[in-house]
Amino acid sequence: MTNPWDSAAEAASNPTETAPHFRETLMQRLRRWVLGAAYALKPNRIALLPRIWLLSLEHLFKPKSERDKLPELPRFYSKRGLIGISDDLSVPALVANYSRGFFPVCHIGSMKWWCPEKRAVLDPGKTHISKNTRRLLRHHSFTVTMDKDFAGVMEGCARPRPGKVPLTWITPRIMQAFWDLYKAGHAHSVEVWDEAGRLVGGLYGLAIGKVYFGESQFSTVPNASKVATAVHHRQLVAWGYRLCDAKWETPHLASFGFAPMTRDRFLALLQTYIDKPGRVGHWTLDQALDFDTWSAKAPVRETSSLKVARGPSSALAFGR
Repeated sequence: MTNPWDSAAEAASNPTETAPHFRETLMQRLRRWVLGAAYALKPNRIALLPRIWLLSLEHLFKPKSERDKLPELPRFYSKRGLIGISDDLSVPALVANYSRGFFPVCHIGSMKWWCPEKRAVLDPGKTHISKNTRRLLRHHSFTVTMDKDFAGVMEGCARPRPGKVPLTWITPRIMQAFWDLYKAGHAHSVEVWDEAGRLVGGLYGLAIGKVYFGESQFSTVPNASKVATAVHHRQLVAWGYRLCDAKWETPHLASFGFAPMTRDRFLALLQTYIDKPGRVGHWTLDQALDFDTWSAKAPVRETSSLKVARGPSSALAFGR
């Protein structure tokens, strides 16, 4: 079995990769402000606004040395678990805060941090792979890579979905923060390419210890993100990852086996796996793994019926 893993020292930065310039137009920013304000006024969220205003005032008037420190013993406001406000999105701060189970989501204003009452979590070894997804893995002409176009995946995740409200929390500020995490070897992407070499789906997130924190995913063709998730989780299993966190529950996540876990149970489990040795650096797919046949009910085999794409060693082609 081959393992195309690069050392962290060699892969934490790619000298041939130019840093993208994440920005939004004035109209995009105005749209985000308007839609973000409307989102905060929804009946199930408006009760949290007074607390957000109070925390924002406290953040504004705190000494600079204390302003962006999240509380050591946080209080959790509402079921969504608002913790506090911090605009420190540096790599050390993000790694430290995610290690405590906190994550940032914000449409407008200073950055809000959350730890919900219930988390959508999954042991990647128990991922549900539908028959249709398996069929796509066996027969459709997709090529799947890791860490080949991190910026492109983030931008794909941030774009408005057809038929959906064009509001995203993946702002230029978040993109820059996760780009810094990617360059430091902590954040990773999975890309799905069609036969013409176009990026048609993918996902990205943050890995610490043996825990993967999923941020977002996208598809421009049917089921591309499902293929990305299936391949990604199979690789995580091979590397010994034991916990995937996807923040809030959705029907899409439930279809893969993500289930709600109470905050206390999640935080206890997080501490079990967060300090175990992980993989810091550039990620590449192990071509010898059985991405198209593995299941939670069957033993994980180390052989593969995949046809390996000619070209970069990190790419796997399905149905070529």
